[in-house]
Amino acid sequence: MTKQLFTRKTFSLIGLLAIAFCSGAFVNHFLADEITRADVQSAAKIIGLSFTDSEIDTLLSGLEDNRKAYESNRQQDIPNAWSPALHFNPQPTGFVMPTGPSKVTYRKAGKVQLPANRDDLAWYSVAELGELVRTRKISSVELTQFFLERLKKYDPVLHCVISLTEERAMEQARRADAEIKAGKYRGPLHGIPYGAKDLLATSTYTTTWGAMPYKDQKFDYDAAVIQRLEQAGAVLVAKTTLGALAMGDVWFGERTRNPWDTNSGSSGSSAGSASAVAAGLLPFAIGTETLGSIVSPSTVCGTTGLRPTFGRVSRYGAMALSWSMDKIGPITRNVEDCAMVFNAIYGPDGRDLSVVNAPFRYDANQDVKTIKIGYLKSDFARTYPFKQQDSIALATLQSLGYTLIPIELPQMPDISVILTAEAGAAFDELTRSNRDDLLVRQDRNAWPTTFRESRFIPAVEYIQANRLRTKLIEDMQREVFSRVDVYINPSWVGSSLRITNYTGHPAVVLPNGFRNGRPTSITFTGKLYDEGTVLRVARAYQDATDHHRKHPENF
Repeated sequence: MTKQLFTRKTFSLIGLLAIAFCSGAFVNHFLADEITRADVQSAAKIIGLSFTDSEIDTLLSGLEDNRKAYESNRQQDIPNAWSPALHFNPQPTGFVMPTGPSKVTYRKAGKVQLPANRDDLAWYSVAELGELVRTRKISSVELTQFFLERLKKYDPVLHCVISLTEERAMEQARRADAEIKAGKYRGPLHGIPYGAKDLLATSTYTTTWGAMPYKDQKFDYDAAVIQRLEQAGAVLVAKTTLGALAMGDVWFGERTRNPWDTNSGSSGSSAGSASAVAAGLLPFAIGTETLGSIVSPSTVCGTTGLRPTFGRVSRYGAMALSWSMDKIGPITRNVEDCAMVFNAIYGPDGRDLSVVNAPFRYDANQDVKTIKIGYLKSDFARTYPFKQQDSIALATLQSLGYTLIPIELPQMPDISVILTAEAGAAFDELTRSNRDDLLVRQDRNAWPTTFRESRFIPAVEYIQANRLRTKLIEDMQREVFSRVDVYINPSWVGSSLRITNYTGHPAVVLPNGFRNGRPTSITFTGKLYDEGTVLRVARAYQDATDHHRKHPENF
């Protein structure tokens, strides 16, 4: 048991996370002066401990040795792409990994026709566009040109694109048309344009991470997700914006706007992906989530997003923020489109060692009445801005014949140092070089401050937080997923979003109404590696509503 719990921890670059035993404010390098008793007393005060003089005297030589080790390690080139040697595993004790083949069945598209007004193609689903391309009622080249023109027209308003990948897109579109004409159809994404959050590496084009220090950065390879989508025949037309280094919606060029209210931001950090899909500039886009970056922009922009289980989609070629929390998923117009995109990108690639081999089973025709659905009783009982829309969503599910089981989540421990410490390690060189001064945001809650704070997190406290994370994983299994298969929760109220980003559970967020002319959302959360079930339940609700079919009138 002890060994089993230990191997579930993700220990980031622990040597770099040890407490900086220096007095006064943060400095870029440890002081060359000898460490004194006063230094240790000041550092101990910061971390809430105290030592006697004799205890400190026994520490001094070891602290000097540690400082030498830190300086030695800093002489090494440690790129963002290098992950720690140990990897987070979200599986609770006794968890049985799903086995067997994957099986995916989509609804039949039916007879899809071109609209009388070509501009209406902007609001077609991936499935509908895929059927038009498959039946050669429209070519991939035509469709790609259509979305490129919309991106060029509306990006000056929304600021949702960092790079158009037009040359690559047209080459991919011509190839798709030739393959389809030759009878080599790859599936529902073949010939469909899409955008990728600009923290995913793409050869030839810049990958800026939304941040001024990296605005000219280029890689000579494609991220795993980009490779998988190319294999599926999809056409990359744009690198979409993200808040700098995956926080918020402010990037080095501007603030990405919400198409429902262009005076406000689109939230983050998958800001451009959600904004572009909501405005009909892309049929789908790829986002990432560490602590809400798919759920949040999907909420304010009215898109449908899937945050997969941790370890489902390879992060090879993706900017690392938190090795034990980062996840990659699709942002689309509807739930079944999420299933289509996820089916193309999930699974091991041999390069991201956190990814597991588990089947994806999604049957659009399966009756979901036997699925046990819970709801967070205390959270829905609160008074909050989206309460009316959420109450109607619960009533809608009940009207469809579902019995909702009241549940409560376990208490959330304060383990935020996990994300802070890993992010500080991921951008250690940025902090030490002072290039963090180039980031647009420099306020109290911005990354430069957080990265500096991370240097004062003791390695022991980071590990203790991960041990509490183990308990949280066990509590979620015992108190929640031993009782229900899926639960519904308010997107922005309560602790579910925070808990499940630490425990690694999948979630689907989708629109459930409007408030003051802007979208609201509801979230369905599911069991580990069971995206198929949570997608089916979310789709059953979405089929009973039309919120996802509405779009901002100025686009």
